[in-house]
Amino acid sequence: MKTEISEELYEKAQRFMPGGVNSPVRACKAVGTVPLFIDRAKGSHIWDEDGNEFIDYVCSWGPNILGHSFEPITAAVKSSCDKGLTFGACHKGEIELAELILKHFPSMEMLRLVNSGTEAVMSAIRSARGFTGREKIVKFEGCYHGHSDGLLVKAGSGLMTQAIPSGAGVTEGCVKDTLLAVFNSEASVEELFEKYGGEIACVVVEPCAANMGVVPPKQGFLKFLREITKKHGALLIFDEVITGFRLSIGGAQSFYGITPDITTLGKIVGGGMPLAAYGGRREIMECIAPLGSVYQAGTLSGNPCAVAAGIAMIKQLESIPDLYKSLDSKAKLLETAMKNAGLNVNRCGSLLTAFFTDKSVESYDEARCCDTEKYARFYRHLLNSGIYTAPSQFEAMFVSFAHTDEDIERTIEAISSFS
Repeated sequence: MKTEISEELYEKAQRFMPGGVNSPVRACKAVGTVPLFIDRAKGSHIWDEDGNEFIDYVCSWGPNILGHSFEPITAAVKSSCDKGLTFGACHKGEIELAELILKHFPSMEMLRLVNSGTEAVMSAIRSARGFTGREKIVKFEGCYHGHSDGLLVKAGSGLMTQAIPSGAGVTEGCVKDTLLAVFNSEASVEELFEKYGGEIACVVVEPCAANMGVVPPKQGFLKFLREITKKHGALLIFDEVITGFRLSIGGAQSFYGITPDITTLGKIVGGGMPLAAYGGRREIMECIAPLGSVYQAGTLSGNPCAVAAGIAMIKQLESIPDLYKSLDSKAKLLETAMKNAGLNVNRCGSLLTAFFTDKSVESYDEARCCDTEKYARFYRHLLNSGIYTAPSQFEAMFVSFAHTDEDIERTIEAISSFS
C-alpha cells in the first residue's frame, strides 16, 4: 500500500494544525500509522490521495448510514447551495426538519437545532439545570458527550470519587458539579442519589455506549435510570448523537422502549453535514430563550444546506423497506466472523466493536483492560487488506446500507486471516 502522498501531506499539515489534525483520533498514533488523507468517497468505499481504495466502516463516524455521496442527499444540498449557503435567519426548512424529527422521536415535543453533538449536549444540560433549579449532573465513565468543560472528567478509585479534570485547561471548578457513575452499575447510581438526590439536575447517558467501544446497556439498566430520576425529580437525558436514527428510525429510545426527558441528536440527523439537535418535553424547552431564561444561540444553527441534507436523509430512511433489518443482518455476519476468529465482540444493531480482551466488556474499566497493541496490529492488518476501520480500540465499526455482499465477504476473509 502506497502512502507517500499522505505522508507528505501529514508532514505539511503538522506545520499548520496541532498534531496535523483537526480531531485527535485522526492522527492514528494509537495504531502506529500515519493518517490517510482521503480524496473522495462513494457508496461503501473511500479513496485516499495515493489512490488506495478501501471498504469503509468508519462512515464519517456514523452519519453515512446510507453510504457516501448518496445521490438524493447530495442533490438536496446542491440545490440548497444555489439559494445561499447561510442566512442567519429563519427559513421554512427548519420547520420541515423539526416535524420529521418529532414524528420519529415523540418524546421531543419541541427542539432546537444546533451545529454539533457537543453543542447539543452542552445545551441540553444547561436546560436541565435551568428547568430544575439544580446544579449537579450525573454522567458515566466511558460515555463521551462532547468536549465541553463540565463533561471532560474521569473516575478516581471509588464510585463517588470527586470528579477531576481529564485534560489541561479544564478547571476543577468546571467539573465540581459533575458526578461520576459506572455504566451498567445500578448501585453506583443509587449511591450518588442517596447522597446528592435533591441536588441532581439530570443523568446524561449514551443509551448504548459507543465511545468506549460498543457497550450495550444491561437488561433493565435504562429502565432503572428512568425510575430513579423520576423518583428524585431529576431529568433523564439520552445522548443519541450516535444511536439516533442508527439503532432504529426512532433511535435507542424506541429500540429499548424507554422515554427520556431530553434527547440529543447528531450525526445522521444532519445527513453528513454539521448539524445536531436537542429537544424534550414542552415545559422544559419553553425555559429556553426567547421564551425563558436559559440562553443558547448560534448564527449557523439551522443552516439551510445542513437542514436540506437532514430532511433528505430522514425521508430516505422512511422510504427504504427493511433498512434496519438489512443493516442488522450485515453486522451480524461480521460479528460471527469475529467470534469465529476468537475475538470478543459487542454488537448492537449496525454498531460493533471487537475488544482485545478475554473478558466481557460491560463498563469503562473492563474496556480499559484491552490489549491496544494487538488492536493496532488488527487495524493495520485490515488496512493492508483494503478495509478501513477506526484507528482506536475504543470506537465502533459502522455498517451502512451501501455495504454489498461482496464487501462483507471480503471483510470476513480479512478478519479470518488475522492471527
